[in-house]
Amino acid sequence: MHITQLNRECLLHLFSFLDKNSRKSLAKTCHKLLEVFQDPLLWSLLHFHSPAELKKDNFLLGPALKYLSICWYSERVKVCNIEDWMKNNFQKDFCNRHENTVNDFLLEVCNRCPNLLSLTLSGCGHVTDDCILLLLKNCPNLKTLKLENCVRITDQTLEAVTLYGGSLQTLHVDFCRNITQTGLERVREKCPLVMLRAERSANMIPDNKPEKKLMLEKASRQWVQL
Repeated sequence: MHITQLNRECLLHLFSFLDKNSRKSLAKTCHKLLEVFQDPLLWSLLHFHSPAELKKDNFLLGPALKYLSICWYSERVKVCNIEDWMKNNFQKDFCNRHENTVNDFLLEVCNRCPNLLSLTLSGCGHVTDDCILLLLKNCPNLKTLKLENCVRITDQTLEAVTLYGGSLQTLHVDFCRNITQTGLERVREKCPLVMLRAERSANMIPDNKPEKKLMLEKASRQWVQL
């Protein structure tokens, strides 16, 4: 039996075992397999290992997407997670090449994937509070939000959770250095049923420009004198 003689359910099941590139390659062989590739039911789960993968055409975004993960582990993560005011010109140029990649992709998710249930972002140093706010508004069924080492995430995201995370059951904000203990306590107060984890976040040194650090040091010295 030729593969194209299988019914739609069997073909979808076979495609489900393939990675995104293999699915795309197989879809190029005939119209019937292309139709299977374009079936929304095939794309309920997406996992990406780098922002570069977000620009490829080997996947589909649609209302069937339930589980999305973007986990970026590389030397580039270290560059992107350096405080902006500390980056040299080379590092700034390096980051600018992909600064909006993840945010732009997540905006597409907001518009096309209202049934998203779970979002995991790890090492995405350019993701902003505004982007997460839009996701919470546009994906009202979101139950799991896991953010790890997303340095631009602040207490504004935690505030958005209290306002728009009505379906949220699990919230991780691990190693997000600009999250504060005050923000975490507010989530615990307003959303007591949410399983909250914030490993190291409130204990890390937040981003402060030199002038802010000087002001803090002066205030500390004045307090000691008193």
